[in-house]
Amino acid sequence: MFTQPFADAVLAAEKIITEAPHIRTEQDLLEGYDYLAGSIRASMQMAWAYERDFPFFTQSTGPYTKMGLDNPDTLYFHANIRDDAEYIVTGRRGSTRDLSFQVLNGDYSPVDVPDSLTAFDDREIKIGEDGEFEVRFGPECSGPNHFTLGPGSAMLVVREVYSDWTAENRGVLRIQRADRVGSAPAALTEDLIRKRYGVAGKMLLGRLKTFLAFPEWFYLKLPVNTMTAPRSTPGGLTTQFSSAGHYELADNQAMVVTVPKSDAPYQGIQLGSMWYLSLDYLNHQTSLTADQAHVDPDGKIRFVISERDPGLANWLERTGHARGYVQIRWQRLSRDLTAEDGPEVEVVEVDELPERLPFYDTARVTPEQYAATIATRQAAVAARMLG
Repeated sequence: MFTQPFADAVLAAEKIITEAPHIRTEQDLLEGYDYLAGSIRASMQMAWAYERDFPFFTQSTGPYTKMGLDNPDTLYFHANIRDDAEYIVTGRRGSTRDLSFQVLNGDYSPVDVPDSLTAFDDREIKIGEDGEFEVRFGPECSGPNHFTLGPGSAMLVVREVYSDWTAENRGVLRIQRADRVGSAPAALTEDLIRKRYGVAGKMLLGRLKTFLAFPEWFYLKLPVNTMTAPRSTPGGLTTQFSSAGHYELADNQAMVVTVPKSDAPYQGIQLGSMWYLSLDYLNHQTSLTADQAHVDPDGKIRFVISERDPGLANWLERTGHARGYVQIRWQRLSRDLTAEDGPEVEVVEVDELPERLPFYDTARVTPEQYAATIATRQAAVAARMLG
């Protein structure tokens, strides 16, 4: 049977999900099965999109194919490439806050992070007044808008990052192998189809194993209810810093994360589940950018992570997750960040917030105002997905 290797991988993947060490509640398990469904979909898509001679950009992760603590503010795209071929990337710059390119030499695995061979944002390329651009990647590329593909180059990743979800629009992106423009790939063969099902199964298992191990590397060894000072993000995004942590809170507790509003073009915070996935950011406020957040008069942003609604603009909803991850990212930086740019963390009783927050009264919102904010999020994400 053509599909047997993939069917076997699905059964093995279900075992990985049901035996995950963090499962404590029925919600944990149900979210695991939901994660499995998204991973099956993503693995099939990626296996059929694995085309290095006639590549195209495919969305690496999204609301229904989540992985790797996906950033709610980012659209992720990737294309598979060869290190001995030349590729032409053309497009039109949107109005999003950041557009970055990264060449990786492999994929994530349970024991390793792929090396970043090239990483830059669109400040490194020439873009026309109309927003149009052309960038070339190849083993012997040099000069403006030309970037060398080092040995082992296997994947080109593009990230488009929003800060104001309602005011920014995504751009256009295309990729072609230079010497195959105007030609077509060979017809399907039995061997190719069998191979794709096998590859999809391997991708599925690798995806689940990797991102269950990933938090152990970067999060779980940290003291609970703390966050690190800003640090260069693992994986080679040269213009991104991040602060990471994990929380465990009772329903009557709140974790207050206080951070200066940065001069970086992008600054955002998000919560994640123990499956290392973003929480529902469409229908709940589980993330905020500096543009979306309320900034206090002293120039600081005070985020309140809690299960109970504190009636505050910067409430980050736990949505029933007593444990989870929290991460702040800064992007498109022009300088390295220091501890002074990073967060301070305090756990307090929800009922103590009026006394503990210095600008509590000016940060309050009504239930009607909060509902309007959620409606705005839902509309913005819907528009982004169709853009």
